[in-house]
Amino acid sequence: MWRLCRTAVACEVCQSLVKHSSGIKGSLPLQKLHLVSRSVYHSHHPTLKLQRPQFKTSLQQFSSLTNLPLRKLKLSPIKYGYQPRRNFWPARLAARLLKLRYLILGSAVGGGYTAKKTFDQWKDMIPDLSDYKWIVPDIVWEIDEYIDLEKIRKALPNSEDLAKLAPDLDKIVESLSLLKDFFTTGSPGETAFRATDHGSESEKHYRKISDKEKIDQLQEELLHTQLKYQRILERLEKENKELRKLVLQKDDKGIHHRKLKKSLIDMYSEVLDVLSDYDASYNTQDHLPRVVVVGDQSAGKTSVLEMIAQARMFPRGSGEMMTRSPVKVTLSEGPHHVALFKDSSREFDLTKEEDLAALRHEIELRMRKNVKEGCTVSPETISLNVKGPGLQRMVLVDLPGVINTVTSGMAPDTKETIFSISKAYMQNPNAIILCIQDGSVDAERSIVTDLVSQMDPHGRRTIFVLTKVDLAEKNVASPSRIQQIIEGKLFPMKALGYFAVVTGKGNSSESIEAIREYEEEFFQNSKLLKTSMLKAHQVTTRNLSLAVSDCFWKMVRESVEQQADSFKATRFNLETEWKNNYPRLRELDRNELFEKAKNEILDEVISLSQVTAKHWEEILQQSLWERVSTHVIENIYLPAAQTMNSGTFNTTVDIKLKQWTDKQLPNKAVEVAWETLQEEFSRFMTEPKGKEHDDIFDKLKEAVKEESIKRHKWNDFAEDSLRVIQHNALEDRSISDKQQWDAAIYFMEEALQARLQDTENAIENMVGPDWKKRWLYWKNRTQEQCVHNETKNELEKMLKCNEEHPAYLASDEITTVRKNLESRGVAVDPSLIKDTWHQIYRRHFLKTALNHCNLCRRGFYYYQRHFVDSELECNDVVLFWRIQRMLAITANTLRQQLTNTEVRRLEKNVKEVLEDFAEDSEKKVKLLTGKRVQLAEDLKKVREIQEKLDAFIEALHQEK
Repeated sequence: MWRLCRTAVACEVCQSLVKHSSGIKGSLPLQKLHLVSRSVYHSHHPTLKLQRPQFKTSLQQFSSLTNLPLRKLKLSPIKYGYQPRRNFWPARLAARLLKLRYLILGSAVGGGYTAKKTFDQWKDMIPDLSDYKWIVPDIVWEIDEYIDLEKIRKALPNSEDLAKLAPDLDKIVESLSLLKDFFTTGSPGETAFRATDHGSESEKHYRKISDKEKIDQLQEELLHTQLKYQRILERLEKENKELRKLVLQKDDKGIHHRKLKKSLIDMYSEVLDVLSDYDASYNTQDHLPRVVVVGDQSAGKTSVLEMIAQARMFPRGSGEMMTRSPVKVTLSEGPHHVALFKDSSREFDLTKEEDLAALRHEIELRMRKNVKEGCTVSPETISLNVKGPGLQRMVLVDLPGVINTVTSGMAPDTKETIFSISKAYMQNPNAIILCIQDGSVDAERSIVTDLVSQMDPHGRRTIFVLTKVDLAEKNVASPSRIQQIIEGKLFPMKALGYFAVVTGKGNSSESIEAIREYEEEFFQNSKLLKTSMLKAHQVTTRNLSLAVSDCFWKMVRESVEQQADSFKATRFNLETEWKNNYPRLRELDRNELFEKAKNEILDEVISLSQVTAKHWEEILQQSLWERVSTHVIENIYLPAAQTMNSGTFNTTVDIKLKQWTDKQLPNKAVEVAWETLQEEFSRFMTEPKGKEHDDIFDKLKEAVKEESIKRHKWNDFAEDSLRVIQHNALEDRSISDKQQWDAAIYFMEEALQARLQDTENAIENMVGPDWKKRWLYWKNRTQEQCVHNETKNELEKMLKCNEEHPAYLASDEITTVRKNLESRGVAVDPSLIKDTWHQIYRRHFLKTALNHCNLCRRGFYYYQRHFVDSELECNDVVLFWRIQRMLAITANTLRQQLTNTEVRRLEKNVKEVLEDFAEDSEKKVKLLTGKRVQLAEDLKKVREIQEKLDAFIEALHQEK
């Protein structure tokens, strides 16, 4: 109030001087003089003559009883120049000088000491209001441009002239003392502090009052003054909040057309976000300040944080653990009260209940997502920004509540995990520990106080907060116990400051405004304040937030430059290590490497479309024959060849080909095509690229290949179209020329030769090595192989006797072979005889078929005449021609499907997989690994941290 009176006097004097002084150039606009700031301070005007004294926040008790009322000094306008009337001018001059004498000397002598003492006391009471210096109009700081103070000084009489005209100072002091007693008719409490030379009846009356009554009266007056000051401060804060909101809204709408810089706290929050992802190797750790909110479960941590943020934005539950992972909340000032997550652009309007409910739900979902299976809490941090008018700028981290016992439904290691998370944040030597203690429960049940004492034994960065004081005052039998808690006498824990707050009546639907009114009403009527157990500056969340914010920024200013120097040294070490280990490589971090690998993979997929049609058809035809050759020979050709005439052979072949085409052949063809596409894709992905090949991409390429193949599905209509084409190809029996005939015979011979070789190998494995291998390689037959060999010899004798023998042995033939072997001392089982006969007959049949191929080489002439008048029948050659033609047509159809459809679909799948991998940071870390990648990652992060720290430090200096 002294500053307000002083500013009003200054404005009145300025207006008087503007009207009458001859040194003024121009006129002062009246609209610039109507605003009066709580903080008369301007730091930018270059010709500033008035200096604002540095205010300090003080925790001392104060009372308005010691302050003498100050009255305005009204100066009469002074005129200079020639005076036409000279009658009695010495008397008029003496009267004016006498008036000036009483004004100047009376104020200087009589009120100098008292004014200075009063000013110093009020100065200590008023907090630092430099944040509101913008309210002071610029005209206050430009007064010296409109008023020529030098001319005024010269026009006034000097000190020597005043000394000659001044009367006896002792008499003036005595007169002013009497005048002071006459005017200072204050309250009875004020009279108790006055002392005069003669004494008064009221003074004698108060001397009769007992000391106890005096103390009670002083305490009541002190409490009344403190609460009055608090209400004034709250009213001014509210008015300032509305003004700030109006100004910020104008800026937000672009009325001033000026570019708003990023706020200081937002820059600091970005630094913390980058540091949270930094792997603290190279002996560089994150020592930047944060406000770490710790406390026992259900102690009111979240409620205190909501009161500071002025929004009920966290999920709540009665007795249930709701905070399951750390939540970093960055508070900053803005035109609208909104909240948004670090990784999302959606803004939640905190003035709307539906947005608050959605925000609480989103926080709960993110917490449950962070918690891994089999765990109860997670160390992963949720980053949230809250902006609004009047919010204190700081960064708070809400941690899970400390528990003493693990209950059912919790992971066994929940208690240890919460302790480790809390210690990790509190180990930071610059972290501000906001220790929350429930005042409604016994102090001996507290767990967090011991933990805080271990991390900060001297209490240099701990702020103790006692919650639920309203319940504590009702339930605690000894009120002095609360005082002991607040003063830190009940706990071994030391703290930088102690506060008591009330966070509502326990109803989750209460609004922040209702809680604040309830809190203020409670403390106004609380015995804790009336009995001086608590000081006014130690209560309410408003005072708590102011104190925490001041402490936070103090710690930031003291530590940020040291942290920046540490990262500069770390950057130098990393750059030196990179130059020594990878001198010819660029410093590509994981994201840049992924982009490079992505381009290579897409280029390789595009290369599939450049494969020639001939190459595709050759690969497809060969692969398809390898897949179906066994079925063609074993299930179609051999059964049909056992028939007696060509008509039966052709009928059997047609039936079996029709069944094969309807059920198996199209599906096998699609499988072959898909496998061929995979093989070609893998070949392009894995083959070395010469000197440019970088093996750091191998794991990523393999993962992309597997995931793309897993997602790829062949066109469902491919089998239906293939079935029709294959059926038509197998129906055709007309061989047009000799070249096709020879090609069919060659194809048949290759197929039979391959089957014969397989049969020879099977027989050799069955009967063991022959005499040549036994002698040369010192190999012997087993007992089973000896029995198979004897059985083979007996069956070969029988087959030589009847080369036209059918494919199956009769029962009497099996009995004859068994008895012949038993007569030589070889006991055999009938099933062994059948297995051996199958291989022996198969070899005999294949050799006979190969001989028949040689006979059919010149049979194209008889084929054109339909083998009329000829004993030669080459229906088996026609069968293999049909199979060969079907393979060629199928390979051509599959090649068209590949090049026209499937390669493009595979390329689309690869792009989708790469996009998914690009968003999955864990996948990239898993697939792009190695010392080179980690070193580049650390180097990039350190550079980013250093740049952000440098920008923040520069902005911090500019704000100063």
